Amino acid sequence: MDPTDTPPGRPAAPARTVRVSDDREGQRLDNFLLGQLKGAPRSLVYKLVRSGQVRVNGGRAKAERKLEAGDEVRIPPVRLDAPADKGTPAKGLLAAMEASIVFEDARLLAINKPSGVASHGGSGIGFGAIETMRALRPKETLELVHRLDRDTSGLLVMAKKRSALTELQALMREEGGIAKRYLALLVGRLPDGTMSVDAPLHIGLRQGGERHVQVNAGGKPSLSHFKALERRGGMSYCEVRIETGRTHQIRVHAQHIGHPIAGDDKYGDEAANKRLRDQVGLKRMFLHASTLEFALDGGRAPYLLNAPLASELVDVLDRLR
Repeated sequence: MDPTDTPPGRPAAPARTVRVSDDREGQRLDNFLLGQLKGAPRSLVYKLVRSGQVRVNGGRAKAERKLEAGDEVRIPPVRLDAPADKGTPAKGLLAAMEASIVFEDARLLAINKPSGVASHGGSGIGFGAIETMRALRPKETLELVHRLDRDTSGLLVMAKKRSALTELQALMREEGGIAKRYLALLVGRLPDGTMSVDAPLHIGLRQGGERHVQVNAGGKPSLSHFKALERRGGMSYCEVRIETGRTHQIRVHAQHIGHPIAGDDKYGDEAANKRLRDQVGLKRMFLHASTLEFALDGGRAPYLLNAPLASELVDVLDRLR
């Protein structure tokens, strides 16, 4: 049943108009709605916007619209399950998230996200990293600054203050605003040890709604730099620096140059993945977000955040000869 339909005996919340406060200025409309419609899946929010049920100052708007203080946003009637219906994260997940914290101050909290944990819930996932951290810190306001693929481990940053979130998101839109480095194991020997990939990426949908990214001249500009740190067992252990943050960017660029990421079951080499699983025990994608470097307060407050390589990936490197 469509969540915008109302079954007998279970009325939807009435339509309401919310004025955008000063501290929400600059926030995207879709993210604002997610905050207003607690528990609503992102897909529903996009449907409400596309259908014109959401209005900003009386007019239709796009999901990516940046709101201004004083804007009036119409929130349509929507039936949602009570947040309590979702229960609470499993004790094991709560413990794993608590142990994953690698940095915290008054503005930011950074975790070393394990592989297999989604950045946020949705699409059948009850609790992602952000929901679990909110369960651990019920009195704090935590917002995701960015996202990692579910199978990618490493640095995931959450903002504790709206001002930090706004400034970090602005830095992400600037070229060179945030330096991002990953560690990856590529299949084969990377020629010359370094390679820059400047190839536009386009997000398409496969049957069933699954996202699939490919190099396409009509896509968004995307730039990645690969640098081999070591060669082991016919593989290239690399540092990857990205200057843009497109969906699946490193994975698709690695596939594009003929050296896919080891263990990647979507864009990788099936035969190589099976061989690595059988011979060295690689049971996940070998991609890890290792370093983020940026500065807040207009450059006056530098941050250098690091997340150590996951232990199961260290073991794989040790077994490769």
